[in-house]
Amino acid sequence: MLAAGEYEIAQDELRWLLDGCSEFIAAHKTLGEIALLEGDVKLARGHFGYAYKIGRKALPAEGLRGTLPYDLPANRDFYEASKGLCACLRDLARYELALETLADLLKLDPSDPLNLRELEGQVRQQHREQ
Repeated sequence: MLAAGEYEIAQDELRWLLDGCSEFIAAHKTLGEIALLEGDVKLARGHFGYAYKIGRKALPAEGLRGTLPYDLPANRDFYEASKGLCACLRDLARYELALETLADLLKLDPSDPLNLRELEGQVRQQHREQ
């Protein structure tokens, strides 16, 4: 549906999935991506943010003994949604929150396969310019 540009149908299907499982990170990530394609940064931030919170809630309260590698397929939607969240926060001038979230993600996977440090630099630059 997405490849064919059928965003409205895709959104309906994803919302239906979320009705049965509200903590489906991949669905929130995809809804966030669709919202960005439609130019709705605030809605995208909401979906990406919800995915981030779901992922963080699944981690032990005392923290991890190691890392949470992006390279494991089960972790990718969490990281990709979280990166989307940080980009939205940057675009909405929520620099402090974006930097906190980026620091958290980089602690979870210091290897930085999604180039989060580059995004962090962009956020810091825009924050200085404000």
